Order: sequence, then C-alpha cells, then structure tokens
Amino acid sequence: SISPHIWRLLWGVLYIFIQKCPVVSASHQMSSHVDPEVLLEKVGRAGVITMNRPKVLNALNFTMIRQIYPQLKKWEKDNETDIVIIKGAGGKAFCAGGDIRAVTEAGKAGDSLAQDFFREEYILNNTIAYRKPYIALIDGITMGGGVGLSVHGRFRVATEKTLFAMPETAIGLFPDVGGGYFLPRLQGKLGLFLALTGFRLKGRDVQRAGLATHFVESKKIPDLEKELVDMKSPSAEDVSRVLDSYQKQVRSYSVVISSVPPTILSKMSPMSMKITYKQLQAGAALSLPDVLVMEYRLSQACMRGCDFYEGVRAVLVDKDHNPKWNPSTLEEVSDHSVDQCFSSLGEKDLTF
Repeated sequence: SISPHIWRLLWGVLYIFIQKCPVVSASHQMSSHVDPEVLLEKVGRAGVITMNRPKVLNALNFTMIRQIYPQLKKWEKDNETDIVIIKGAGGKAFCAGGDIRAVTEAGKAGDSLAQDFFREEYILNNTIAYRKPYIALIDGITMGGGVGLSVHGRFRVATEKTLFAMPETAIGLFPDVGGGYFLPRLQGKLGLFLALTGFRLKGRDVQRAGLATHFVESKKIPDLEKELVDMKSPSAEDVSRVLDSYQKQVRSYSVVISSVPPTILSKMSPMSMKITYKQLQAGAALSLPDVLVMEYRLSQACMRGCDFYEGVRAVLVDKDHNPKWNPSTLEEVSDHSVDQCFSSLGEKDLTF
C-alpha cells in the first residue's frame, strides 16, 4: 500500500501540473477573455470612442450608452482633451442602430429597460451637441441609433461606404434619437421623405443632403484620424481646415440612387407614419432638448402599443417581412389616438 506521505507528494505534483499545464491555462484564458463593447481611449489631446461590436454591426446597447455618456461629460470638462472622435470597429458599420431586440423583450416582460434605454439614449444624444469639436467618422452603415451618435455633433465625415437611413416606420417605431429635430431642417421635404420611407442614402449623397459635413475616401480615414489626434490644442476652425484638406483630395464618385418602390409606404406601420408626420411638423419649431422630450413620450407610447412588437417580429425575428399592423390602414388611425401618443408622462417625462 502507498503511504500517506507518498499520496500527499503525488497530489502536490498533480496540483502543480494542473496549474502549469498549457492546455488548461489556454482554455481558461480563452473562456475568460471578452472584448469590451466600446473602447474609450485618450490619444494625444483627443478622446477616441470606438464602438466594438462588429459582429452585430456595432449596434448600440444599454451598456455602451452607460459607458459613453459619463466619458463624454468627463472629457468635456478636461483641459487635456481638445476634441472627441467617434468611430466603429470592423470596417462595415459605424453603428447600424440600437439594440431593438433587447428593448422589445423588455417591453413584453414589463422590464424597466423599456423606459431606461430610451431615456438614457436620448440624454446621450443631447450631450453630443458638444462644446468641444466632436467628429463622427461615419464610414459604413449608419442607421437609427448610429445616426443619433453622429448627426448632432459638429463634424460628420461620410465616405463612399456610408449607408444612411432612418428605417423605424418599418418596425412600428418612429425616427427617434432627435429625428424630429434634424429631419425637418433638411432641404425641402427630404427629411419627411426619409422619415416615412426609410430610404437609404449612400456615399456622397449623405453629404449632399446635409447629414454629413464632409466627404473623405474610406482608405484615407486612418490618415485623417492620425492627423487629428496629432494636433496640438486644435480649435474647431483647425479641425475644419484638416477635414477640408482631405475632402479636396477626393476623386469624383458616381452615386447610384435606387428608385423607391411605389408600394413602399404600404409596408410601413400606419400608426408610425401618422406619428412621424406630426413629430416632424412639431419638431421643426422646437429645440433639440424639447424634441427629445417629445420623442421620449412617443417611445413609451410605442412600448404600450402593439405595432412595435409586431414590426420587430416580422423584420428582425421571424424575418417574414409580413407584419400585421393594427390599425391596418391610415384611415383607421384616428387623430385622437395619435394625439394621445404626444401626451405628457407627468413625473416620468424625460428631463435634462
């Protein structure tokens, strides 16, 4: 029989082996390593935000909102930070929208995320109208929540890869994140057209529409970013000069505008379209904070209704693209039901 002393010795060797074993250590490292969903870095005198969920096209979730907002507030007061740059990882998207599926599940379950997500996202959107130069590099897909992270900043840089849209009426929502502010301020009725149809603008047309301030070739974005972060105490005018110099290097791009199918509006939620029409009418005369207060009321009306859940089911979950809207026609949507969506939430209203 083996003596207790030998047993203790064997167990000691085995313990050391397990601790040192490369296979065990490697698998442990792999399982515990999770990439952060948003990177917040200080590079020179620039604060740099990188949305880091490339597998889901950098969709904005609640965790990211709660990390970006306090950092923006901190950089705004920091004398060592002159500019803020925001971009997306992965090369395909800046940010393709908010994490709508999580909000849908929360709304169904009566979870507070259905209130908290919109409240904190809109507070973040308002903060982006920033005291310091804020530069959004919208290189790739930029929709919904991604628009809210960029369009209210002073500088928005589009590339030939930019794909811009506010597609909310297709899922029973409305063009939020301040859409009621910036859309009615576009030329003519372009904003209303984009809001109702979800039409996708591409490349240089994003700048022509006034949604981007500059157009730069995608391959030159890394050089542009390096030049921006290397600047010593830049002013907004200094940033503008650098962006202008990159824009001047652009060769001509032909942009193909796809036609809008004549039946496109028939696919949208009738309730969403009526809400959106009134939202843009009202928003044309309101400040951004007041628009966001209005939109928060609308977001909670959508959480109480049924079209949002049906739209998400049809477009994002089952993907049959055959939503059953209720009401099913514009004629059936009463003015009273639309007006109710704009009603005050009392002490639950959004405040800044």
